[in-house]
Amino acid sequence: MIKKLIIIAATVFALPALAQIAVIVHPSNSANLTNEELVRIYTGRSNAFNAVNLAETVPLRAQFDEKGVGRTSAQLKAHWSKLVFTGKGTPPTELASEQEVLNFVASNPQAIGYISAASVSDTVKVALTIN
Repeated sequence: MIKKLIIIAATVFALPALAQIAVIVHPSNSANLTNEELVRIYTGRSNAFNAVNLAETVPLRAQFDEKGVGRTSAQLKAHWSKLVFTGKGTPPTELASEQEVLNFVASNPQAIGYISAASVSDTVKVALTIN
């Protein structure tokens, strides 16, 4: 019985915490995005923003890909590989950390990125929240 409880507890605590995601833009930007617009931006069908992504090694990236864009990270990687190969697009620039995304968006009026909602500061504007 105790062994089962230990296994259950270990499994529960090993699951990554799902953070609320804030899609951020420069504070001067008046954009309020819809999920559809976000998908267009992060799949290369819209160039309304200079989009940045977190590096693939950052856990929030996979959560954003699935909840924000509606595709797995592998599906998005394949999508961008096809666009790059055919010369029809360039994927969003990858940044190593949420702080780098925050700094980039805060200093670029045309930028869009995402970070955990808990990391938002007054240097950016939240254009969309993803649960």
